[in-house]
Amino acid sequence: MTREQYILATQHNNLPRTENAQLYPVGIYGWRKRCLYFFVLLLLVTMIVNLAMTIWILKVMNFTVDSPLILQSDRNVTVNARNHMGQLTGQLTVGADAVEAQCKRFEVRASEDGRVLFSADEDEITIGAEKLKVTGTEGAVFGHSVETPHIRAEPSQDLRLESPTRSLIMEAPRGVQVSAAAGDFKATCRKELHLQSTEGEIFLNAKTIRLGNLPTGSFPSSSPSSSSSRQTVYELCVCPNGKLYLSPAGVGSTCQSSSNICLWS
Repeated sequence: MTREQYILATQHNNLPRTENAQLYPVGIYGWRKRCLYFFVLLLLVTMIVNLAMTIWILKVMNFTVDSPLILQSDRNVTVNARNHMGQLTGQLTVGADAVEAQCKRFEVRASEDGRVLFSADEDEITIGAEKLKVTGTEGAVFGHSVETPHIRAEPSQDLRLESPTRSLIMEAPRGVQVSAAAGDFKATCRKELHLQSTEGEIFLNAKTIRLGNLPTGSFPSSSPSSSSSRQTVYELCVCPNGKLYLSPAGVGSTCQSSSNICLWS
């Protein structure tokens, strides 16, 4: 017998011998096993229903990778913004009749450079676009004053500044300049046109100055100048009240002779 066999035989003889040893089964049996299978089956059914509902919602709401996000409602769609205290700070409502935005400041920015195209707050409204185009038949209507450095019409279009029921006033501390580089400048009115300079002068610089529809005075019948059958030259006269009239020209001034036109004004 070798040494290893002797040691194994000795250890086997030293182990306590138990008689009538009982064997205990290991695992889950009975109603516990049935409950475990039931919960596993219920969890599997819940997962399948959840996955099916998720796919159905994605299909109904049109959640796709390539298509835009669409939010639809029978009444309106409202997006709210709140602060950390839960207070409402901004609201955007898209309804059937109007789109309303309630916030401290509303801005529209360009997608390329991010510059502000339109902004509005409680104090002012700013339009930052290069061109403001009004396509309405009545143009732009302003209830109060308008301040702008430049007003220009579209090419080949007329520019009209009109006040149908009130006055049109253009004021500037350093002067108002109206010029027509390639056309005529016309100022028409129904009653009176006043050109007034309180401290300076009214300067008319042109090759030809025409005053149309001026009244023409007449000489008394005893005046020798009245015998002229054909008068082609007239003298420009001024009444004391500033009214202009024409008088048939003579050797000297004939304004006094035909000043009866001032009595009618």
